[in-house]
Amino acid sequence: MVRSVFVILLLALATRADEEIKSEDGVLVLNKDNFKKAVADNEFILVEFYAPWCGHCKALAPEYAKAAEALESDGSNIKLGKVDATEEPELAEEFGVRGYPTLKFFRNGNPSEYSGGRQSADIVGWLKKKTGPAAKELSSVADAKEFVEANNVAVIGFFKDQTTDGAKAFLAAASAIDDHPFGITSDDSVFSEYKVDGEKVVLFKKFDDGRADFEGEFAPDALTKFIASEALPLVVEFNHDTAQKIFGGEIRSHLLLFFSKEAGHFDKYLEATRNIAKKHKGVVLFVTIDSDDDSHQRILEFFGMKKEEVPAMRLIKLEEDMAKYKPESGELSEEIIGQFVQDFIDGKLKQHLLSEDVPEDWDKTPVKYLVASNFDTVVFDTEKDVLVEFYAPWCGHCKQLAPIYDQLGEKFKENENVVIAKIDATANELEHTKISSFPTIKLYKKGDNKVVEYNGERTLDGMSKFIETSGEYGQAAPDEDEDENEDDDAPRKDEL
Repeated sequence: MVRSVFVILLLALATRADEEIKSEDGVLVLNKDNFKKAVADNEFILVEFYAPWCGHCKALAPEYAKAAEALESDGSNIKLGKVDATEEPELAEEFGVRGYPTLKFFRNGNPSEYSGGRQSADIVGWLKKKTGPAAKELSSVADAKEFVEANNVAVIGFFKDQTTDGAKAFLAAASAIDDHPFGITSDDSVFSEYKVDGEKVVLFKKFDDGRADFEGEFAPDALTKFIASEALPLVVEFNHDTAQKIFGGEIRSHLLLFFSKEAGHFDKYLEATRNIAKKHKGVVLFVTIDSDDDSHQRILEFFGMKKEEVPAMRLIKLEEDMAKYKPESGELSEEIIGQFVQDFIDGKLKQHLLSEDVPEDWDKTPVKYLVASNFDTVVFDTEKDVLVEFYAPWCGHCKQLAPIYDQLGEKFKENENVVIAKIDATANELEHTKISSFPTIKLYKKGDNKVVEYNGERTLDGMSKFIETSGEYGQAAPDEDEDENEDDDAPRKDEL
């Protein structure tokens, strides 16, 4: 009898061990068997869907582990989990994972998108903001000092009466902004410590002038704009951690300064750049890009630049389509940078469109090679149907298509009414045609030059039928699973 009870206890312990979710560096390792249990057992859980080969996932891993450790040290009930999406495709499909890493936040089992940064402090701050009050109560000078010291950027609302319209506007802004921690105080000693009279919102930061006081009428939109403008340095260095804040911010016009740290450009130009940035704060965001960083080479390529051209600058305006501006001179000085920015603000600059030189042999093969300067002449020939592939040299799907597209050129090379052509859309830009994914295939129909985009199978037979039916075959809706960029580390067109 005793032996039977002992066996039953062992089996029970074994079953519990099987049910226990393993962790790595404080992060729960999730799969299809334990995922629902993890979500059900934890009121708050952030889950990363990753791929082992993904460069961004590898960079996130140590920060994610640090965040898990920090939350555990604080005694928080917030958990972090991770799912290898390549091993758990059903989970990835269930939660609409289309790229890596994808992070989902679950509150009582309900998923939402994670929109914070990828440093441990950003992750912890975002989670605490999502699970706690919009603004932390600061009831003493010690509380306020600890709050300011603990954060790179900290926003404090000074309100003796927290029921006023100003306080309500502040709390509304605090609820809407996940990137930065907010505190609120009614304590007289805190007002005195920070020399505040009356209602005030102050942003404290560990860069530039260290403090910015909001001036104006309290309204959520005005406060949000103030915080977005003041929470970034006058000159921001572009990297993996700042990219989201730069491109997801309120300021949509950016001056990009390409510098080499090895060559001493940052030391030479940074102070002068800050002086100009002060004059245009809130209007133009000044961003430096280190050309020595290999991961930034595609950004140079996107602007048609070579490393030898550095130091250099470009201006971009983020609208539905990105507008780019190039200075006439390749020289840099405080005066030249300042004038370039001012001319942009005054609307005096003309957009810069990239174009390669026309190769001598552009029409010697069945697939004609187009550049920006000969595109219109070839494509808008009303006597011919012209099929154009817009591609990127680094695009994996484009590389797969290349031999098939060459076969298509061979098939129609004797047809005087059809032209098969291609254009490197990363090196050639057209004012009338904007490309956001690769490859994009368009048919320019003879007669009226009507443009029809191909969305059928990328096969010889499919593209042939598309041409032969004058664009009728293959006009299905785009496949959402089709991703123009299968290289996870390659930049998208909307992110430089």
